[in-house]
Amino acid sequence: MKTAALALLAAAALSGHATAADGPGPKGIARLDHVFVIVMENHGYVQIVNNPNEAYLNQLISSKAVNVATGYYAVGHPSLTNYLEIVGGSNFGVRSDNAPAWHVSTCQPNLATGMPNADNAGGNAPIAVETGSVCPIAGSGMDAATEAIDNWNEVFLPYFAYLADIDGIKSVAAAPTLGKTIADQLAAAGLSWKSYQEDLPLTGADGVNYSNGTASNLTNFATLAPLTSGSVVQAYAAKHNPFVYFKSVQEGDSAALGLGNIVGFDGAKGLYADLAAGTVPSFAFVAPSQCNDQHGRGNGDAFCAFDPGLSNLGGTTNGTQVGLNPGLIAQGDATIQSLVTAIKASPVWHEGRNAIVIVWDENDYSGLAALPASGSPFPLQNTNNVLLTVETSYRSGHGVSSSHYYNHFSLLKTIEAGFELPCLNHACDHDVKVMADLFGEGQE
Repeated sequence: MKTAALALLAAAALSGHATAADGPGPKGIARLDHVFVIVMENHGYVQIVNNPNEAYLNQLISSKAVNVATGYYAVGHPSLTNYLEIVGGSNFGVRSDNAPAWHVSTCQPNLATGMPNADNAGGNAPIAVETGSVCPIAGSGMDAATEAIDNWNEVFLPYFAYLADIDGIKSVAAAPTLGKTIADQLAAAGLSWKSYQEDLPLTGADGVNYSNGTASNLTNFATLAPLTSGSVVQAYAAKHNPFVYFKSVQEGDSAALGLGNIVGFDGAKGLYADLAAGTVPSFAFVAPSQCNDQHGRGNGDAFCAFDPGLSNLGGTTNGTQVGLNPGLIAQGDATIQSLVTAIKASPVWHEGRNAIVIVWDENDYSGLAALPASGSPFPLQNTNNVLLTVETSYRSGHGVSSSHYYNHFSLLKTIEAGFELPCLNHACDHDVKVMADLFGEGQE
């Protein structure tokens, strides 16, 4: 463990990009009242833009109803890493999709050990890693570095020997990190937040790693024979609900931080009820189910099935629209339309300064980096470039197309600027910019 921690510290020192974990409040946009962040899954920019099965969202783009970031990048792989980076500005030493270790007080967070929790699919990790459940995140320490090209973690040999994490060139060094998220910041500032998770059981998030809205990993299948846990379509997944990985949320350090802030789409306190009543929080993190966010599941119906190229490994997952499941794309697009329509019908949308962000977590394996004859890896087009759109209730005109380099840290920094909060973790890095062109006032 000590060796791994020293290696990460050395990497940060050599890069010159080690950052303060909590810094001054970013500037660049005026104060926001409500922000809705809708997170979609596993498709790159060119797989979504101009895709005929993504009709609603592309109509918003072509009609200039939204602003578009064309140079926006996910930070790494897999999903959970990116979700943590969106809400906390760090991977917190987690480079896996592993489930949280619920209410475990006997383990040390990855920040403290300096040992990343990783998938290590390549089986050749250059540093010591752990592969079990993720210890509740808390305290401070060093997070895990993200290299420009991954050849050990999210790797599936012999098909995917190299994978571009960001753009195939940029890396993110490990840095001093605080084990908290924007939820902690909002609570401290007297502002509210909720994580809206489709198909979360009505009983709540505590201990739930996956669910179809009825059954979960906590279900006793003894009375449900012949059904088994394998019968459950894992529609809700904890890996898409980053807040449950934090000790402050698991243990409910305060009412403003506890698991009561994590609800489903339905029910008396769910997303659609809150929207109808105009009682949504300042920050709404919205995660559709894995059948509706374009992730897909192997035991779902045809409209929930994985993209064929991905499920067959070595198929046609090459960063284009070839080989995608058209039903999965269409179902995700319909979900976006339902969510945006409901948000804009809420009385909240017409009061104050509000924004809807639609963003993809990563492009999954379509950012594959090839290995040329020279023996050094280089990225194919697209790398980890994903789509982000912004619509506001206050801007006089949309239709901005921004080619500025942005990433998930930029999104967090921008939201923090809008809520007048300090920057957090890698959102404080000197090269991370507020997305003023996308969230600004527009033409007067």
